[in-house]
Amino acid sequence: RPRGLALGLLRTARPRQWAKNVLVVAAPASAGELFSARALIQLPLVFVLFTACAAAVYLVNDARDAEADRAHPVKRHRPVAAGQVPVPVAYAVGGTLAVLAPAAAAWLCSPRTAALLIAYLGLQLAYCFSLKHVLVVDLVVVTTGFLMRAMAGGLALGIPLSRWFLITTGFGALFMVAAKRYSEALQMAGKQGATRVLLNEYTVGYLRFVWQLAAGVAVLGYCLWALEEGGLPHTGLLPWRQLSVVAFVLAILRYAVFADRGTAGQPEDVVLRDRALALIGAVWIAMYGLAVAHW
Repeated sequence: RPRGLALGLLRTARPRQWAKNVLVVAAPASAGELFSARALIQLPLVFVLFTACAAAVYLVNDARDAEADRAHPVKRHRPVAAGQVPVPVAYAVGGTLAVLAPAAAAWLCSPRTAALLIAYLGLQLAYCFSLKHVLVVDLVVVTTGFLMRAMAGGLALGIPLSRWFLITTGFGALFMVAAKRYSEALQMAGKQGATRVLLNEYTVGYLRFVWQLAAGVAVLGYCLWALEEGGLPHTGLLPWRQLSVVAFVLAILRYAVFADRGTAGQPEDVVLRDRALALIGAVWIAMYGLAVAHW
């Protein structure tokens, strides 16, 4: 039925994952351009276009893996695997979104934004077809997806991207991706066929090393970013930018608790369900906001 097909397509687009696309505001927020007139128009548009690109990837991925998903105890309930969305329809809708989103970005945003969306689609589709089976590369591709989201808002508004911003965002994303893989490896140990095949190729010790290394580099990058004055004198009541390092480090340490326990699943679930982590995040946002506003 049309209504059932529409709901199946919506479920395949993973609405819960759309929260990740809020990262498009990262670069404008760090540059103090979040509430400019242009940003208020462009950022919601970039969010929608990135969501469309991500939905295209999910549709193609589920269509390609439909046969294998039917043998999986959880994934067999996905709309494509369950037959609610026919495989040709999933391919057709995914391909349409993959063409329309970059075209709309080139018309409504900027050529750079369109190029970024095309690169994102190419990388993620390559991941679906082959790269997710390559050790280490799979971690890099997923991390790059987060980094591209963080870059999109800056490119749309023509904001220069700081090297420390890119380093902190990139390794922060790698920290969460590796922590999630580590948690999956711990929870699914000995359960063959119940998780990603590639996890059997990683050791738990290696994944633990990766998220610990990424956390350390992210903290170092943020410290250097916060201490970089850029030649501007301090004019606020307190050095909020430097003080925000404390909140950032506490957030990393709190998230690491869940990573160490093996309960760091989807990053958005970890952040939203833990009140302490959400409070630390709110304090960090407030402190960085005060720094940007020069209070």
